[in-house]
Amino acid sequence: MQRLNWRLCAVLAMTGGWTTRALAQKALTWQELRDRFDLTNPTLQAARIGIQESRAQEITAFLRPNPEFTESTDGTQLTPSEGVYQPFSGTQFTSSVGYLHERQHKRELRLESARKATAIAESQLADQERSLLFNLRNAFVQTLQAKAVLALATENLAYYDQVLRVSRDRRQAGDIAQVDLERLELQRVQYETDLQTATVNLRTAKIQLLALLNDRTPLERFDVAGPFDFPDRIVPLEDLRAKALAARPDLQAAVQAVDKARTDHRLAVANGSTDPTFSGWWSHNASFNNPAANNTIGVSVSFPLRIFDRNQGEKARTQLDISRNEKLRAATEAQVFNDVDSAYATVNNNLTLLTAYKARYLQQAERVREIISFSYQRGGASLLDFLQAQQDYRSVQLNYLNLIGSYLASASQLNMAVGQEVIQ
Repeated sequence: MQRLNWRLCAVLAMTGGWTTRALAQKALTWQELRDRFDLTNPTLQAARIGIQESRAQEITAFLRPNPEFTESTDGTQLTPSEGVYQPFSGTQFTSSVGYLHERQHKRELRLESARKATAIAESQLADQERSLLFNLRNAFVQTLQAKAVLALATENLAYYDQVLRVSRDRRQAGDIAQVDLERLELQRVQYETDLQTATVNLRTAKIQLLALLNDRTPLERFDVAGPFDFPDRIVPLEDLRAKALAARPDLQAAVQAVDKARTDHRLAVANGSTDPTFSGWWSHNASFNNPAANNTIGVSVSFPLRIFDRNQGEKARTQLDISRNEKLRAATEAQVFNDVDSAYATVNNNLTLLTAYKARYLQQAERVREIISFSYQRGGASLLDFLQAQQDYRSVQLNYLNLIGSYLASASQLNMAVGQEVIQ
């Protein structure tokens, strides 16, 4: 019976391990998360369909005018001739075909304008993706930050529970008073609160990530992994400005809009020209006395007299539109510099604080906590000093993690301002 129970426990343990491994999922890195985002985000998918619609408009822009076919009759006799009613004996039948010929490369200019509209739409899609990736990166950073804060809260609670166990032993030995032990136990609620708050924040960050991925994976099976740290230095500001001018899709869209406006003005000028219509016809007139002269053919050319309407309004509008888009391009370029400079200043500020924390304050807070804890357990420090040391250590560690989160968030803002990932 004991051997059977042992085997049953072994089987259950193996089955439980398989179940845990089956439910577990590999933590996604930033690159894996980004690749999945590109494939699953519905907003990006809808925007890509818009690009396909723009390409379909290129087909429409390059279509030729349809020819016109006309069938007409004339000369039908309604009065009987010599008492015999023959209404179609003298009817004239005419078939004609006409075609509008577009001059001054109107079709080519329409196609050029449509292609440039597609290029602008692609740049706008890249700009929309830039904004969405910023949201994704922020959610990713918040998840890493929540995981780090949760680990810190778990560690602080475990450390404090160890202190409480030692303090209870001291109370049993009569080294401390009951009221001091109760004050220590009362402070534990703060560490429990930190743990619960960190747990909720982690779940909230994961929910935001799953929403951006359009994923319905249970939170327990979804996780991300990545470095939660900061570099010693970043790229110089001038290099970031140059990269932003070359990479920002909204600036590219503004430049492309100026080029498209010039093409639209050329098209407006071309639309003001006269387009002739060439026609040809064949007619059958049975009323002729000569049987060999019943069929005739003819051609004609017609064109409108552009006396009043020479497309003056569109010519003026498109000329003004060139100036408007040039101003917008200048404004966008100024905004690029503003975004890069502001994000760079924020990153530098966070980096300065983090360097000070890492070089001095972290070790100092830990050293003070250990010294005061050692002294308190041996009666060399007061309870107030011990609680203050614990609080200082908790605050410094939490501030450090929050500063890393702020740095990574500002780094994401800088990446967005530049238009590419200059800080991983």
